[in-house]
Amino acid sequence: MKCGICGASLVPTASDLPFKTSDHTIIILKDVPVMQCGNCGEYLLEDPVMSRVDEILSTAASAAELEVIRYAA
Repeated sequence: MKCGICGASLVPTASDLPFKTSDHTIIILKDVPVMQCGNCGEYLLEDPVMSRVDEILSTAASAAELEVIRYAA
């Protein structure tokens, strides 16, 4: 798979990603499997991973300003 930004190869890795779910809430997901460009750092989430991220974010506490959750497949 090629990077849409620079054309270099994407490699599978795990990364910690922030998601802003409301005006006052940020959720950080740890160890999310991504395809990341070794050249420019651009990344993308494959469809099954994004579906799981959506599930995790929908169950997160909305009252917290910051929450850290470990991604689990």
